[in-house]
Amino acid sequence: MKDRILSVDIFRGATIVLMILVNTPGTWSNVYAPLLHAKWHGYTPTDLVFPFFLFIVGTSIVFAYKNKTIGTHTFKKISVRALKLIGLGLFLGAFTISFPFFKDFTDIRFPGVLQRIGVVFFFAAILFLNFRWKTLIAIAVTLLIGYWVLMTLVPVNGVESTLDRAPNNLANWLDVQIFGSHNYKPDYDPEGFLSTIPSIASSLLGIFTGLILLSKQEKKATILFGLGGALLLVGHLWDFVFPINKALWTSSFVLVTAGWANIILALIYYLTDIRKIQFGSIFRYAGANAIVVYFLSSFISKIMGQIRVGETSLHGWLFQKIYVHSTISMELSSLLYGLSVVAFYCLLAYVLYRRKIFIKV
Repeated sequence: MKDRILSVDIFRGATIVLMILVNTPGTWSNVYAPLLHAKWHGYTPTDLVFPFFLFIVGTSIVFAYKNKTIGTHTFKKISVRALKLIGLGLFLGAFTISFPFFKDFTDIRFPGVLQRIGVVFFFAAILFLNFRWKTLIAIAVTLLIGYWVLMTLVPVNGVESTLDRAPNNLANWLDVQIFGSHNYKPDYDPEGFLSTIPSIASSLLGIFTGLILLSKQEKKATILFGLGGALLLVGHLWDFVFPINKALWTSSFVLVTAGWANIILALIYYLTDIRKIQFGSIFRYAGANAIVVYFLSSFISKIMGQIRVGETSLHGWLFQKIYVHSTISMELSSLLYGLSVVAFYCLLAYVLYRRKIFIKV
């Protein structure tokens, strides 16, 4: 791709690698706290990973569609890609290794990570092609403030809405009403219906960063650092009235995660694109086939969790036989398992890259 910016590729790949790491510990019973999601309000490093990917989806849209105009062909390509992502996500939620290889319909989860990526990509790409940056800012602000108003002022069945995990939480209530038994949890889904609205803003903020990177502005790294710091400040101030929460994808969460994304991307940009320091190649390889690597990691992990070896799964058997030792803590054993999984997919990404195999979804 012409005008390719190395830091964007490294950031995308690093995000995918982190997504795999936090999704595949040796055992969920023993995980270091930073590698777990916050229980509800607040955030951990793990909570940054998915919004980082939606952010870089927006940045990548700028590079991919900067010279395109909206038309039937472009709209079709965007729609097909979005539907492929949604389809892959639904497949992951439905697949089982036992015949007929799909869960009962009532047990299939409808929302999911890939589904949200598909929906967010579709709307962010269409908005980018149809509106100038000032209008996109207005749209992002409207989405974030509108979501805040909905979540805090709209009652649920005549009861004042709450931001706690409760039946009168508007987002949670809508998930149950719309998806029923098809949620990740009985009472809500972290990739639910209403919370997808502010997640689009996460990608729009990535679009603004992409526009800065492609602009003729000087000191782009400084601009991104400043932008990131400003987003962090506003997000943490907003946290006092609209708590930072990944499960609800609150507006404060959007700003804080986009703030960190800008700061980290600015640092990588300064080191690689300005100072020309060579590092992070393995992340670039992973980023070149990001969706494929993520899908395979999720699919294979699911299969390993379903194959039985004695009284445990293949996943559990490998973990116990290879990684559990009396001389190290269970948390470290669990982390080492996850790092081994990451190493495998990094190797796979390297082989695909060296053979010039780029699978576009």
